[in-house]
Amino acid sequence: MKRFALSLFLVAIFRIPSLFADEGMWLPLLIERLNYVDMQEMGLNLTAEEIYSVNHSSLKDAIIIFGRGCTGEIISEQGLVLTNHHCGYGSIQSHSTVDHDYLTDGFWAGSLEEELPNEGLTAQFLIRIEDVSQQVLANLNDKMTETEREEAVRKISKEIEAQATAGTNYNASVRSFYFGNEFYLFVYETFTDVRLVGAPPSSIGKFGADTDNWMWPRHTGDFSLFRVYTGTDGKPAPYSKNNIPLKPRYYLPVSTDGVKKGDFAMILGYPGSTDRYMTSWGVEEAMDQNNPAVVRIRQKKLDIMRVDMDADPAIRIKYASKYAGTSNYWKYYIGQTKGLKRLNVAEKKSATETGFTQWAASSPELQSRFGNVLGDMEKAYEALKPYDYFRIYCNEAIFRGCEIVSFARNFSDLYKELGNKEPDQKKVDQMTGSLKKQSARFFKDYQASTDQKLFAAMLDLFYSDIPASFHPPVIDEFYTKYKGDFCTCAAKTFEKTIFADQARTEAFLNKPTARSLEKDPVFTFMQPFFDFYRLKMAEVDDQNTTLTRARRLYMEGLRLMQKDRVFYPDANFTMRLTYGQVLDYYPADAVHYDFRTSLDGVMEKEDPSNWEFVVPDKLKELYAKRDFGPYGEKGEMYTCFISNNDITGGNSGSPVINGNGELIGLAFDGNWEAMSGDIAFEPELQRTISVDIRYVLFIIDKYAGAHRIIEEMTILKPKRPLPPVKVEVPVKTPELQPVEQ
Repeated sequence: MKRFALSLFLVAIFRIPSLFADEGMWLPLLIERLNYVDMQEMGLNLTAEEIYSVNHSSLKDAIIIFGRGCTGEIISEQGLVLTNHHCGYGSIQSHSTVDHDYLTDGFWAGSLEEELPNEGLTAQFLIRIEDVSQQVLANLNDKMTETEREEAVRKISKEIEAQATAGTNYNASVRSFYFGNEFYLFVYETFTDVRLVGAPPSSIGKFGADTDNWMWPRHTGDFSLFRVYTGTDGKPAPYSKNNIPLKPRYYLPVSTDGVKKGDFAMILGYPGSTDRYMTSWGVEEAMDQNNPAVVRIRQKKLDIMRVDMDADPAIRIKYASKYAGTSNYWKYYIGQTKGLKRLNVAEKKSATETGFTQWAASSPELQSRFGNVLGDMEKAYEALKPYDYFRIYCNEAIFRGCEIVSFARNFSDLYKELGNKEPDQKKVDQMTGSLKKQSARFFKDYQASTDQKLFAAMLDLFYSDIPASFHPPVIDEFYTKYKGDFCTCAAKTFEKTIFADQARTEAFLNKPTARSLEKDPVFTFMQPFFDFYRLKMAEVDDQNTTLTRARRLYMEGLRLMQKDRVFYPDANFTMRLTYGQVLDYYPADAVHYDFRTSLDGVMEKEDPSNWEFVVPDKLKELYAKRDFGPYGEKGEMYTCFISNNDITGGNSGSPVINGNGELIGLAFDGNWEAMSGDIAFEPELQRTISVDIRYVLFIIDKYAGAHRIIEEMTILKPKRPLPPVKVEVPVKTPELQPVEQ
């Protein structure tokens, strides 16, 4: 009875014309129609055209996909990019050595010539978004199987993408929204010469590290600076000394006004993935099975890496980025599980499903189309559950658990070619040339002794935790041969393989033979393991197909059932806009968190015995003198602030923008109490954590003395009245003029 009452309550809520303004990751193409009035009421002073335009420069032209999983923004007319320190961490690490430890000491290029190139790092600019739903859906019908439907979508998408990029240097992608109920085209321009300009030491850019990760209050100066370069014609070009800084279509001016409670805050960026329309069965599986599995495996990996990193500075540098990547979502999944349970998310989802079932039964037509959707979904989840557990362990413990397995997999195509009766020598030469380059990159940051420990631990975890019916024969053979001693198994394997030693790998690539790979213990483990994985997962193809169809119909039905609700699509790493306010919050009974932090908190957290909370001497000197330059406010140096914007992974590095279109902060995290947010947004709790742009400027200017970087930005004087402050460095104040290309 309680479940039924709650479902009616939720349905009533969903019929309210507008959602909480802070919830939603909106396509900027649609803001004028869906969100613009709300945004104006909250403090937006720009037109919709100034935010997103195809024909004129606009805010969206300053926002980039940074690398393969972050956001960045252009902040000068010379293509200067601001993003998070943790987004640039891999690039900073790649240039670091024991003698030049940029992770520990920071890096600041004194000139354009000193800026460091980064192989493989890209910056993608969005050219336009186009609704192509009608074009795609016209090629689909209800008589198609899901496989036929997917193939039809793939075919028409390729045609649309080809037409959109014909005669240009653009790349394009048609993306599915609302589980295949709508489709949008995204056209990008991709630049491949992106250079490191500056980064604070990790004691600032990563202050608090794992302890403070996902937590508020926060005091982290999580930023780094890069620059996009082009060919002399202004178009994308591979790295060359002759390349020139990008002349952007638009760049963001910087506000030094600071933030106050209630201020309008807007974020443009590339949120990676959410599942807000997940059903109760998915939530329960995440809480009870999937999340704990990821946490268990990653905890083991982190423990092994940390011991070796603490023992050797060279290993610390090699594994810094790997450790950070593993740790980030280890803690996230701990928090998400707690949040899902604490907030009773599964129960709330179940109530919505009860309402859906009642709605579907309200007419024969609805019953015919939607009556079996939830039943089909429940059965599919139940059938897939053990396979999902197996999949997680394969991915987390084997394929990504130790590096040597994934490295060996890169040699699979070469093995196939070498196994032909008459191998194509030209193909062999091309493959070996490519593998030599991959090998050089791999071994630069590889430690065989550490990976050997990971290999042993991951095999042991897999063998112990996964049911025997899901064991690839090769792992049982290892267990039998070495009598359950995976440490000895790993030692013997690493002793004999070519993949743990750069010289052996290069020797093989100079004279490659199929026979050599057939005798290699890592290769002969990797190949059958992957084959077994593919065969095992193929056993549930039908269930996956059923689940795909059920999700699509459930989403279609929800939108029909709740006609007055404005639905936003789940994040899928396409540009989104979120808007809200700078706000404090109450995480628990009698607990209140203010909306901003200051440098006082950095000093309060200082612990010289703990690497996570070391404070640089120079920063302590500036603090003691209260030497904050033009970036302080009433004698305080504010570090971070929170707002109720709706973001997720991928938004890291996104600009926080005020109502005038000016940069006020840099988003870098969410808060611990709302880790369930990717599945269920909690408006009273969910907060975006951002570094105050004034703290960024203070570190660049007063701490690092990188004045040339300050001078190329458009920094606006405070508009709010402030008491006089001592200005050490002149602040530029020209009006921002969008740069046309």
